[in-house]
Amino acid sequence: MAIEPDQLDQTGLELAAMLKRLRKQAGLSGVRLAVRCQMSQSKISRIEGNKIRPSLVDVEQILRGVGASPALAAEVMAVARIAQTEWQDRKSLHRKGLDKKQLELARLEAVTTDFRYFLLSMATGLLATPEYIRESISYAPPAQQAKAVGMKLERQAVLLDRSKSFTFLLTEQAVRYPLLPPDAMAMQIDRLASLARQANIRVGVLPMSVKFSTTPLSTFTVYDDRIATIETDLGAAVFRDPKDVQSLLERFASYERCAAFGDKAHELLHEWAWSFRQ
Repeated sequence: MAIEPDQLDQTGLELAAMLKRLRKQAGLSGVRLAVRCQMSQSKISRIEGNKIRPSLVDVEQILRGVGASPALAAEVMAVARIAQTEWQDRKSLHRKGLDKKQLELARLEAVTTDFRYFLLSMATGLLATPEYIRESISYAPPAQQAKAVGMKLERQAVLLDRSKSFTFLLTEQAVRYPLLPPDAMAMQIDRLASLARQANIRVGVLPMSVKFSTTPLSTFTVYDDRIATIETDLGAAVFRDPKDVQSLLERFASYERCAAFGDKAHELLHEWAWSFRQ
C-alpha cells in the first residue's frame, strides 16, 4: 500500500474507526475487550477515539480479541503500519522554523547510541563545515539561517561522545557534489577524512564504479533499531514500525558490504579532494 503524505492523518482516523467497528460487530463492550487484550478500558477508549496511536502489538491484540479473520486482520494491519508512519513535508518544516527541527534532532541524538546514515546526494550536517551548512540552508529565510547554522554546529558535539557509534555511508555523488567553490569543497572532503579517523566513527564511501543496488535509492538514517527516517526533496517520512526499521537496517548492511572503509576510503577521499584543488 502506497504512503501518500496527505493521507497519514486520515489513516489514523480510519484505523480507529475500523477497530471500533470490529469490536461492535463482535458484540463486545470496551470493558470485555480490554480484559481479553489485557489492556485498560481507558486505553481501548483512547485508541477508538484516535486519542492515541496504537502500536502494532496493540492492534494485533485487539484483532485477536475480536476474533478477526486472517484476511481482515491483514487488511487492518496494513492500515496500522501506515498509521505508524509520520510524514514531515518540507514546507511545513520551513514554516515551523529550522531551529525547531534542530531541537528535535538534538533530542533524538541524545537518546540514541548507534547511528547509521546512508547519504545519497549530499553530506549531512554532522559531517559538514560551516560553509557547507550555510550553503545547504540558503533556501531558508535569512533570519533563520544564522541561528540554524549555529545549532547545526552545536549538534556536531555529539560526535565526540565515545559512548555513541556512528557509521556514515556516502556515495561518491554525495562527497563530490559541488555545493561550494572548489577550495571549500576540498576542505569539506578533508573534514570527512579527518572524522573517519575518530574511534567511534566509520566513514564508508561508495564510488560510482561500484554497483551496490538495483533499486531506486533514498537518503535514510536509522537511530538504534527504534526509528528511521527517509528523506526526499518533498520532506521526510519517519518510521517506527520495527519491520520497516529492520528492512532499512538490512538495506544498510548490504550497502555497507560494498563500501570502502579505512585506508581505501582515505585514498578515495584524498583523490577527490585533490581533484577540487587542481
